[in-house]
Amino acid sequence: MLHKYGLINIIMSLCLLLSACSLSTEKTAGTKNKKIVTKKEITFLSNFPSETLDPHLNWTPLRAGVVETLVKINEGLELEPWLAENWETKDNGVTWVFTIRNNVAFQNGKKLDAEAVKRSLERNIEVSQAMEASLKIQSIEASGQTLTIKTKQPLPEFPSELVHPNAAILDISEPNIEKKPIGTGPFKVVAFEAGSKLEVERFNDYWDGEVQLDRAFLTFNEDANARTAALQSGDADIVYRPALESLQTLELDANNVIEVVPSLRTHLLMYNNTNVALNDINMRKVFESLINREEVVMDIMGGQAKVAEGPFLSDFSFVPKYQKKEYGIDLAKSYLKASGYEILEGKAVKDGKPLKFNLFTYSYRPELPLIAQVIQSNAKKVGIQIDIQVVENIDEYLAKKEDWDLATYSLNTAPRGDASYFLNSAYMIGGAMNPGQVQNKELSSLIDELNQTVDGQKRNQLAKEAITIIDREKLHTFIAHPSNFAAYKSYVQNWNLSKSEYYVLTKDTGVKTK
Repeated sequence: MLHKYGLINIIMSLCLLLSACSLSTEKTAGTKNKKIVTKKEITFLSNFPSETLDPHLNWTPLRAGVVETLVKINEGLELEPWLAENWETKDNGVTWVFTIRNNVAFQNGKKLDAEAVKRSLERNIEVSQAMEASLKIQSIEASGQTLTIKTKQPLPEFPSELVHPNAAILDISEPNIEKKPIGTGPFKVVAFEAGSKLEVERFNDYWDGEVQLDRAFLTFNEDANARTAALQSGDADIVYRPALESLQTLELDANNVIEVVPSLRTHLLMYNNTNVALNDINMRKVFESLINREEVVMDIMGGQAKVAEGPFLSDFSFVPKYQKKEYGIDLAKSYLKASGYEILEGKAVKDGKPLKFNLFTYSYRPELPLIAQVIQSNAKKVGIQIDIQVVENIDEYLAKKEDWDLATYSLNTAPRGDASYFLNSAYMIGGAMNPGQVQNKELSSLIDELNQTVDGQKRNQLAKEAITIIDREKLHTFIAHPSNFAAYKSYVQNWNLSKSEYYVLTKDTGVKTK
């Protein structure tokens, strides 16, 4: 049996890691007898490449333990102090006062104070449009260890926005942030090869206690079979998402530990609303009708997923009851007809023009191209031509290009255990995950109200209303909630799949010495 742990244990956090631990010995001279020094090293192998180490643009530095944020989230999805030891607001979330810890130093020896945090956050909103949109900062003042932030509107959940990996704090006066950011975390960068490997070493003056590892390597390979082989050969110690069919074989080896857990992630079909045809709800219903979620879960994902009725797992208190969804070719044809198309000689035609779309996907989640092929095959049955293109950096492509119509995508929808992150990023203008330019006035109004609401029950009700609109209007097609899985060697200690997908390598991660 596979070890299955509590509900929402997530790894995506694993996202760029994983792989091989070596205990090496070195002899040092100095006395008559040579001393043996045991080096504690670990390698993480994942399927997520990293093209930059700029923490304000990439999650890798936080996951690798190089940088930290003012606030963090625990495995219970509750906020905890991190670089800020406390915070408060006295005007319903417009003015926030944070007390920065007094015992923290950057990896270059400089003291962390409010001024350093101020400069880091100002750069953050300068280089990241998405973070500027989510933080909504109007002004920042620094005095000693006291940081005062005023937002453009009341934001009762503002501290939770500072949990985001891109809100990490770094010393911006240092050059070469893209390859060697200077943070406050337990590990500092030694070397970085874009898209290939990151090497980090222990930061001996880390503020939050002893760091267990001497060194770690975070590597990448998009081939699931290659990741499996790396664990079996000892080239990797922790492997994120080995080949699905290899899990039972790997578990037969007592030297391996397997974890399979439900995730907070959702696989979905994204629509580009600048395409006139897709702006029609009936066309979006066509695609809803073409995807049999049960078959995707069983045939493509080997049963290691749950059918998605909406963007969130059903266990959350803010999830509404959905109307039963129906699927089928005949149903899809009826929606095509309602959209003004007729099928002539096997092609869906309107005003003499055949219907076709460009569907984009990416391979480092190998099930997504397979889901795209299912959509392509079923669309052909109703006369729709789908051209599939696989791109390396899906986020950059969707954000900068206009030639895409559809995209199979995977998104961590509730990394902080709340609906607002996904609602703001996917449905508000300028949201980080709204490349399809979704606009719905009723939905936007509800999200604005949610952003300014403190009461938990009221927030849940507003979220339910917002999600009901998303479902009614078919703004996305939600397909499956994938399980997260990883395999690692039994000598790896204090390593767990993070529910938030944010924290991968920590000061407590270690290896059992002989």
